[in-house]
Amino acid sequence: MKKLFGWLKNEESGQGMVEYGLIIALVAIVVIAVLIALGGNLNTIFGKANTALGSAAAAP
Repeated sequence: MKKLFGWLKNEESGQGMVEYGLIIALVAIVVIAVLIALGGNLNTIFGKANTALGSAAAAP
């Protein structure tokens, strides 16, 4: 049993993958927070661009 606990304590093979997973999760949380904060403004900007493109396409 002591040998097993010693091996688990010194095992580091999965450490890098866990760190990458935590970084990806942090980036995802930041992206979601930014999209929520700017969501209304982005909708307005894309709506104006859509209207302008529609007007330009309809002009002879």
